[in-house]
Amino acid sequence: MLVQKYTLLPGTSYATPYYVAQSARPGPTAMIVAGIHGNETGSIQAARKLVRMLGADELRLHTGRLVIVPTVNRHAYRQRIRGVPDLNRTFPRKAGQTAKHPLSAALFDTARRYRPSWYLDLHEANGLSQQNSKVLGQTLITNPGSRSVSAVRKIIKGVNRTIRAKSQSFNLRLHELPGSSRTAAARILGARTVTVETGWSLPFSTRVQYQIDVVRRFLGEAGLTKS
Repeated sequence: MLVQKYTLLPGTSYATPYYVAQSARPGPTAMIVAGIHGNETGSIQAARKLVRMLGADELRLHTGRLVIVPTVNRHAYRQRIRGVPDLNRTFPRKAGQTAKHPLSAALFDTARRYRPSWYLDLHEANGLSQQNSKVLGQTLITNPGSRSVSAVRKIIKGVNRTIRAKSQSFNLRLHELPGSSRTAAARILGARTVTVETGWSLPFSTRVQYQIDVVRRFLGEAGLTKS
């Protein structure tokens, strides 16, 4: 399996690597992004680990192509801050509209070029949704009416079976967020899009493992890997 490294915005202060893994068999494309918010380090580590797993053949694509951008906003990551401006409010809101930041423009242009059928945006949030329905920690979020809802429900059910502490179980949230990468990819590219939110209060290694588990289940659901 071929894994190639590229760079978003090469030669600029925003330059950040991304990776494309290509199976020998044609199939769908999935795209995973992390680090849109620089302080959500569990999701960034999970994306970086997925790249290493591809390189070591520990994660192998059966068909199709996988694009991973592990640390979108390296400026924010170096400072361990969310980012100023909030990059996840700068993506185009409708077709023909331009992104409001060089990074969001470059990331969305990359998504447009690869046309993923699935687009996963990895994040972290406060709280545990099992304990407080108003928080986003331990949730999978997709747009209301999305074609991905049934698959998200299935994946949540499968992940939750493996979680012993029920307070750490995942819940589904249906929410459209104009300006976010998830909603832009859904509205403009027609992708099935999901935001993965692990809870900051959990141990770092636990958050990373949850992120990887969720991603691997989505890759199976999308047909890129064997179940």
